[in-house]
Amino acid sequence: MVHSSQMLPPLDTLETFARAARLGSFSAAAEEGGVTHGAVSRQISRLERWMGVRLFSREARGVTLTPEGTRFFARAEEALALLGNADERWLPRRNKTVVRLSVTPSVASLWIFPRLPKFEASDVHLELVLEHRLADFSEGIDFAIRCGRGPWAGVRSLPLWQENLVPIASPALARKLLGPDARSIMELPILHDSNLEAWRRWLAVEGIDYVPRGQDRRFEDYNLVIDACAAGVGIALARPPLADAALADGRVVRVSERAIEHHVAFHLIRPNDALKGSAAEFARRFLNDAGKDDAEIAAFVAPGRSK
Repeated sequence: MVHSSQMLPPLDTLETFARAARLGSFSAAAEEGGVTHGAVSRQISRLERWMGVRLFSREARGVTLTPEGTRFFARAEEALALLGNADERWLPRRNKTVVRLSVTPSVASLWIFPRLPKFEASDVHLELVLEHRLADFSEGIDFAIRCGRGPWAGVRSLPLWQENLVPIASPALARKLLGPDARSIMELPILHDSNLEAWRRWLAVEGIDYVPRGQDRRFEDYNLVIDACAAGVGIALARPPLADAALADGRVVRVSERAIEHHVAFHLIRPNDALKGSAAEFARRFLNDAGKDDAEIAAFVAPGRSK
């Protein structure tokens, strides 16, 4: 999880700033850091907004530090040196390039973690930024995974999979059901995440206008919905592939065969900047595992609009 403080400058911008100051060029800083020129420019602009002063003078052949930038550069170098000398450092191996993915906790735990070695292989370190808010690509995020209708303006997105939703319960709770119909299911607690629309659509097929009741439970993350369902707390809707592992190991079972298509989908999202090599390779591995064909993958990783 990435944390920030109003008392501290955005820490993820300091190394970018120091690299640009040493090299006197945003382009050179981008090349050394393995990111795009646009990403460096956004990081510097973000730091300047926090500082309230211009740190660089933009010139035709590069950039030079302003007097304020020169003073801050000395402090930034000291801070980075202290962090670099820390006894306990959580750093990826030096032969790996960092790719930053903004993702909700449920997708991370239920889909990313089991595939992490495959996605990283020997050349990529995947840094997960766990959050629910809209991803801010100016903060150095390479990709985001979010659920919605898409597409979104100003970014490139690709739907990952179509979810066919079916009710599930723990084996013990399933034995208490009188039948697979909606009215029997409504005799037991309903579990859902922050979006009620899926349950409303599933129940509406049998004429039930669902309104949450006192016995029903809402959880912010779908991984908690699955855990509560497996513990016998209530009945949930399976969201393949996020629920696949729980179904496969028998922690939950289907209690009806009637399925509906989810009205929204998870998307892999990226800015329109050209992807660095390691990010493009991660996207290929990720989308291949998500079942996308070669043409879809090629279109997604193709160079974006220059900025």
